[in-house]
Amino acid sequence: MSAGGQRPAYAEVVTRALARDVDLPGGGRIVLVTLDNGLDHTRPNTFGPAGLAELEAAVTAAAARPDVDAIAVTGKPFGFAVGADLTAVPGVRSRDQALEIARTGHRVFRRFADSAKPTFALVNGVAMGGGLELALHCRYRTISAGVPAISLPECFLGLIPGWGGTWLLPNLVGADRAVTVIVENPLNGNRSLTGRRAATLGIADATFAPADFLEQSLGWAGRVLRGEVTVDRPEPDRGPAWDAAVGRGRAAADAKVHAAAPAPYRALDLLAAARTATRDDGFAAEDEALADLLLGDELRAGLYAFDLVQRRARRPVGAAAPELARPVTKVGIVGAGLMASQLGLLFARRLQVPVVLTDLDQGRLDAGVGRVQAEIDALSGRGRLSVEAAARLRGLVTGSLTLDAFADADLVLEAVFEDRAVKAAVFADLEAVVADGCVLATNTSSLSVTEMAAKLRCPERVVGLHFFNPVAVLPLVEVVRGARTDQPTLATALAVATSLKKSAVLVRDAPAFVVNRLLTRFLGEVIRAVDAGTPIPVADRALAPLGLPLPPLVLLGLVGPAVALHVAETLHAAFPERFPLSGNLAALVAAGKTGVYTWGPDGPSVDPDVAALFPAPTGGVPPTEPEVRRRALDALADEARRLLDEAVVAAPQDIDLCMILGAGWPFHLGGITPYLDRAGIAERVTGRRFLPPGVASLR
Repeated sequence: MSAGGQRPAYAEVVTRALARDVDLPGGGRIVLVTLDNGLDHTRPNTFGPAGLAELEAAVTAAAARPDVDAIAVTGKPFGFAVGADLTAVPGVRSRDQALEIARTGHRVFRRFADSAKPTFALVNGVAMGGGLELALHCRYRTISAGVPAISLPECFLGLIPGWGGTWLLPNLVGADRAVTVIVENPLNGNRSLTGRRAATLGIADATFAPADFLEQSLGWAGRVLRGEVTVDRPEPDRGPAWDAAVGRGRAAADAKVHAAAPAPYRALDLLAAARTATRDDGFAAEDEALADLLLGDELRAGLYAFDLVQRRARRPVGAAAPELARPVTKVGIVGAGLMASQLGLLFARRLQVPVVLTDLDQGRLDAGVGRVQAEIDALSGRGRLSVEAAARLRGLVTGSLTLDAFADADLVLEAVFEDRAVKAAVFADLEAVVADGCVLATNTSSLSVTEMAAKLRCPERVVGLHFFNPVAVLPLVEVVRGARTDQPTLATALAVATSLKKSAVLVRDAPAFVVNRLLTRFLGEVIRAVDAGTPIPVADRALAPLGLPLPPLVLLGLVGPAVALHVAETLHAAFPERFPLSGNLAALVAAGKTGVYTWGPDGPSVDPDVAALFPAPTGGVPPTEPEVRRRALDALADEARRLLDEAVVAAPQDIDLCMILGAGWPFHLGGITPYLDRAGIAERVTGRRFLPPGVASLR
C-alpha cells in the first residue's frame, strides 16, 4: 500500500519465451523455448499475462512449422519456473478476473499437451507450481539430478494447483503420490522434492547430471523421436487405493489446519474427482476452485505471511549497520543442559568455529558435550553430514569446567537457570575473563536483559538472543536490545543470527518479549477457563477454528508447565491485572506433571491424576467453548496493541513474523493481526485495525 492507501500498480516482470532451432544429433530438428525473465537466479521465472502471451505465441509458431519435429521448453540457468506471478493477486477484485487467470493458464499450457508435434520439458532448475504444471502438460520430461526443489506448494499459500496439477499429476503417478506432493508436503513446512526424488516418483522420464544436462536431454529427445527410446508409464491404480489416498490426505489436512483453511480440502476434492473425470472436466473444476480461492482472505493472508518470511525476516527493521559487526571466531556457552547442547551444535555447524561448553561439574559437562557428539553421529548416520564433516564438527565442540576457556571468545551465550540474579552473576564472572570486544548474550525467555547487565562495567556489550525450542526446527531468534546495548553489539548479534540461518526480529527489552508474552496471555485465558470449571477438552478445542498447529493445552505440555509457570510469574510481576497466576498450573508443576494429557494409541486423554489435582470450582457458570475462544482472541488483540504502543516491535508485521516463525502459527492466518482485523476483533477490542484494509485481506 502507498502512503495514501492506494494499491500500487501491478508491474509484471515478463518472462520471455526465447525460441531457437536446435538440430538434434542423429537427425531431426527441435524448437527449444527458453524461459528467461532477464534476472539472475535469485529472481525465478514467473508467469504473468505478458509472459503467458509470449509462451503461447512461441509454441503456436513452432507447432505451425513443417520443418520442425518437436518442441522443447527449458529455463534460464538454475531455474525452470515457479508458476504464476502472485504479486498480481491484490489487483484481482472480481470472480470474472479470477476465472480469466485460471482459464488463460490452462489454454496456454494446453498448447503443449495438444500439439501434434511431440513436446518435451527439460527441467533444468527449480520448478514449482505453474512451472511444474507446464512440465506436466508436455508429453515427455527430463530433469536435472541437481535440481533442489520440485513442488506444488499452492496449498501452503491458500491456493490449489489450478493450471492442471490436480488432474495431470494423479493421472501420471497415481493418487497416493499426488496427495503427498499436492497436500502433505505443502502442509508439512512446504517440503519439496529433489530432482532425483521427483524422477523416482515418475514425474520425469529421464534424469541427467547437471554439468551436461541440456546436451544429454536433447540427445535423449532425439532418440525418443527416432524410436530408439520408448517411454513406458504404468497405469495408475484407480481402485480403492485411490480413495484411500484421498482419505489419507483429508486426515493430514485435519491434523494440520483442522478445517480452518479451505485450499487443501478443495485440492482433495479435485484429486478425488480426477479418478474418473475427463481432462476437460478436471480443468473446468480447477478453474472454479481457483476463482473461489483467488478471492479468499486465506490466500491474501498466506501471501502476506510468505512476503514477511521471504523479505522482512531477512532485513530486520531497526537493525544496526552491518559493517559494525565484529568477527566471531570462537563461541562460549555457559551451561551444558539440553538447550545449551542444541545451541552448541548449531553454532559449531553453522559458524564452523570452536565452541566451548561449561557447567558446574564434570558429569553435567560430559553429558552436554556427549549430547552434541551423539547428534553429530546421528546426522552422519542419516547422510546429512559426510564422515569428514562429522569428524571436523566433533573437534570443534569441547567442554571446560572453568570460564578461563572463554578468554579468547568473541561471543559468549549464557543458557543457565531462568533466574535474573543467577544470570547477572554469570555475566559478572564472564566480564572478569573475556576480552573487551566480546559480546555477552543471554538466551532468557522472559527476563530483563537490561537488569542482568546493570552492574557490569560494560553493559553495552550485553544483548538477548532468544532461541526457540527445538532450536534445529524453529527459525526465529528474538534479538533483544537492552537499554544500553550498543550498535556494534547489536550488529554482531544480527550477523550471527544470519550466519546461523535464523530469522531475527529486533525487539525492545520488555517482559517476555513478543512470542512468550502473547502465548502466555492467550494460554492464560484457556487456563483461566479450566480454573473456572470448563472441562479441559472443551477449553482446549475452543481455538480449533483457527487451525493452530497445536491446541493450547497440548502446547503447554510441549513447552513444559514449569517453563510456562515461570514466564507467567515474570509477566504477573510486571502486569498483574492481565496475567493472573493459576493455582491449577502451580499444582501441576508441584506434582511434577509434564502436561494435562496422557497419550495412547487413540490420541490424548486427560490424565486422571491431573483431573484429581484440580479442585472443583465454587459458584459461577463455567465459560463455554465460544466464550473461551472470544476471551482468548480478545486478549491477543489487546496484548498485540500494547506491544506496539510500548514500541516493543516496530510494526504489526513483526508481531506476525514472530508468531509464524517462533510459534508455528499458520500462513492462512497471516500470523495473527490479519485474522484479528478480518474477524473485527481488533476494532472491537482496541478501536482500530492493525493493518490497512486490503493488506493481508480482500478488503
